[in-house]
Amino acid sequence: MASGGAAISGSSATILAFPKLQVGFDRLELQRILDLYGRGVAAGEWRDYAMDFTREAASFSAFRRAAERPQARIEKRPALRGKQGMWTLFGEAGQVLKRGHELAGVLFPLERRLLKLVDDQ
Repeated sequence: MASGGAAISGSSATILAFPKLQVGFDRLELQRILDLYGRGVAAGEWRDYAMDFTREAASFSAFRRAAERPQARIEKRPALRGKQGMWTLFGEAGQVLKRGHELAGVLFPLERRLLKLVDDQ
């Protein structure tokens, strides 16, 4: 058994519950981020992505090309939940573009950039 983990025995499998060692995205958060990434790929803005999970933060980075700096980085830092908000959107040069308590509000600048005007002619 892993240190700090509790074993739960079933009829044919053993499931180990490990202590939380890193921050991650929940299913709905990841779905929203990947949906935006997919629209960015379809628009020709992004071609690659990376995810990083540490004890303090989880981040999702979208790249135009894999060899470049990320064009956008979304970071979840739960320690800031009670302060300026746990979500941060960083630009290509590492500048903070948006902070907030809700993921939707932080993603809005990227979503707005991906919107295309439709001509009704």
